[in-house]
Amino acid sequence: ERGIDVSHEAVRFWWHRFGPMFAAEIRKRRIKGMRSSQWRWHLDEMFVKINGERHYLWRAVDHEGEVLESFVTKTRDKKAALKFLRKSMKRYGRPDTIVTDRLRSYGAALKEIGAA
Repeated sequence: ERGIDVSHEAVRFWWHRFGPMFAAEIRKRRIKGMRSSQWRWHLDEMFVKINGERHYLWRAVDHEGEVLESFVTKTRDKKAALKFLRKSMKRYGRPDTIVTDRLRSYGAALKEIGAA
């Protein structure tokens, strides 16, 4: 209408450049507002191969399905679970409920943190 032509490539470029900044800001505001609400985390770990070696990818997902934190370690023990939980809780606060796949490392780490 005003004589400005914008190609789809320009829109795609803007989307890739500015989209992550907007998404991060929305996510930060949403999480800040949820610190006082009923918050449930689902914790799990999975095997991944990096350069042919087996590693473990630890993930924390909130009740809305948003991946909060991910962490890669070579071990799957209490020390790794404790480091992952401390990092997650420092960044996002302590959840009301934690759902796990009953890995013993989670139980030991949660007991040490005091959230058993």
